[in-house]
Order: sequence, then C-alpha cells, then structure tokens
Amino acid sequence: MLKEFKKFALKGNIIDLAVGVVIGGAFGKIVTSLVNDIIMPFLGIVMGKVSFVDLKWVIKAAEGDTAELAVRYGLFLQTMLDFLIIAFSIFIVIRLLMKFKKKEEAKPATVSASKEEVLLTEIRDLLKERK
Repeated sequence: MLKEFKKFALKGNIIDLAVGVVIGGAFGKIVTSLVNDIIMPFLGIVMGKVSFVDLKWVIKAAEGDTAELAVRYGLFLQTMLDFLIIAFSIFIVIRLLMKFKKKEEAKPATVSASKEEVLLTEIRDLLKERK
C-alpha cells in the first residue's frame, strides 16, 4: 500500500498540480494586494473619496451589545474585481501558451527518406521524362 501511494504521489501530473496550486495561491495574494493597495484607493478617489470597504447597506443599526446587521457590498465589489483580474490574467497566460503550442505543432517534422525511397523517386521521375 505504501509503494502504491508513493507511485501515485510521485507521478508527474500530481507534482505539476501541486506546483500549480502553490503558484496560484501566491498569484492570488499578489492580485489581492494589487486590488486592495493600488487600484481601490484610486477608484475611491475617482468616486469621491469613498473607501469601497466602507460601502454597506445597514439593515439594522447596532444596539447595545448587538452588532449592526449590514450588507457589505463594498467588500463584494472588491472581491469581484480581484476575481476579474485573476481570471483575465489566467486567460492571457493560457492564450499565450496555446499560441506557442500551436506554433510548435505547425512546424512540419522533417522526415528523411530512406535510400530506397530516394531511388524509387528518381526512377519515377526518369520514367516520367521518357513519356
């Protein structure tokens, strides 16, 4: 059982998947920082010095020990922007990879003909010339 698990865990696809998950997590953090620390402050200035994190619709105000009940649509908008940037970035990367892969496939494979094929081709051409 241990040998089977080792064989499964060390397959190339599993390792590639693990690397992809780790890189994806780090990429997500970078994009989140980009949105939170760079893009959203500028959008807040454009929209009248409003912080998107503070945008909310209060359903019931706080009373005593009870916290307020609110729909925080600003956080939702910020999360949606994170998602759109990540999705667009992944789309661009995959598109570039597909173009690169297509160029590799488009290159014809040079197959060298055997001696027999070369001789047969020469004989065929000579017979065509005689007719």
